[in-house]
Amino acid sequence: MAEENDNDKCNNFNVLNWEQVQRLDRILTETIPIHGRGNFPTLEVKPRQIVQVVRSRLEEKRICVRDVRLNGSAASHVLHQHSGLGYKDLDLIFRADLSGDKEFQTVKNVVLDCLLDFLPEGVNKDKITPLTLKEAYVQKMVKVCNDSDRWSLISLSNNSGKNVELKFVDSLRRQFEFSVDAFQINLDSLLLFYECSENPMSEHFHPSILGESVYGDFSQALEHLQQRLIATRNPEEIRGGGLLKYCNLLVRGFRAASESEMKGMQRYMCSRFFIDFSDIGEQQRKLESYLQNHFMGLEDRKYDYLLTLQRVVNESTVCLMGHERRQTLNLITTLAFRVLAEQNIIPNVANVTCYYQPAPYVSDANFNNYYIAHVQPVFPCQQHNYSTWLPCN
Repeated sequence: MAEENDNDKCNNFNVLNWEQVQRLDRILTETIPIHGRGNFPTLEVKPRQIVQVVRSRLEEKRICVRDVRLNGSAASHVLHQHSGLGYKDLDLIFRADLSGDKEFQTVKNVVLDCLLDFLPEGVNKDKITPLTLKEAYVQKMVKVCNDSDRWSLISLSNNSGKNVELKFVDSLRRQFEFSVDAFQINLDSLLLFYECSENPMSEHFHPSILGESVYGDFSQALEHLQQRLIATRNPEEIRGGGLLKYCNLLVRGFRAASESEMKGMQRYMCSRFFIDFSDIGEQQRKLESYLQNHFMGLEDRKYDYLLTLQRVVNESTVCLMGHERRQTLNLITTLAFRVLAEQNIIPNVANVTCYYQPAPYVSDANFNNYYIAHVQPVFPCQQHNYSTWLPCN
């Protein structure tokens, strides 16, 4: 039995080929601007540089970094560049020992201190405090510390949405949403090559770099990526149920690996989403944030995305009262019309009649076949100020 488990674990790994190594090298050596707010200058950062600086400073502070990994859509792009996913954020995972609040604070201080190294020459660094750097260059900070998860995230700002996200993980129970975004690439061998080799990489001279699928079987997950198939398991374990990402994949031309299984999973996705975002205000903030962060430069897809989300919610929501369900559908429709108005496809949406039909299995005496929703006039999205360090318990 133990031997079978070892074989299963081995199936989760794969060595990158030369083409994949080249794509990874381009990602780590390209210069990414970290844009400062106000009058603060733009930082020109190469991912390999910031990884090496942060890692060395953490080890100086006696925080052991087990390894550094590329995660998420960037890792998927390295493995297969024509998946249709593309990538925006650059997700870098530092697997480190974070035993208490002291270690979390040290990580935060180290990252902010490292930003000083990337300020342009001529900038007076003496009076720049960590708080100033946070306000100038950090998009968001997240800290999670509970029985199953211990990690923190520091996201560095980029005006085009290509944020550099530094994630420090001691433990994380759920590391993926779907099989196509479950890849992690261990960067240690490549980082060591950058430091030690005097010769450039070539097809016959480059380090062995290991990729892992935290979903499970690497070959199966890679096939899903290549064939644009959607697969997951236990979506009720994912914050938000993976609902928004699932609809995003559908809009990008992905389809369910198993239609019958996915129909059942859609109900779990919707249920978990409405557990995590039960208030209509929370739902609106989450949807607006998702549209802003994941459709930058893809505004023409927003409307199709919202229609897809509306269809899935309409078909698969079983955990809401009739009026709550209609309220959410009304919200999605309002956002969809707002998108059309922003694109000048319709001139005015002040008085629009919306028709919703209940899911086939919904039996509610108070649920009419159709109802009229008076959509509010379109206004520009309000800017909300949130705390940059968000506690997630």
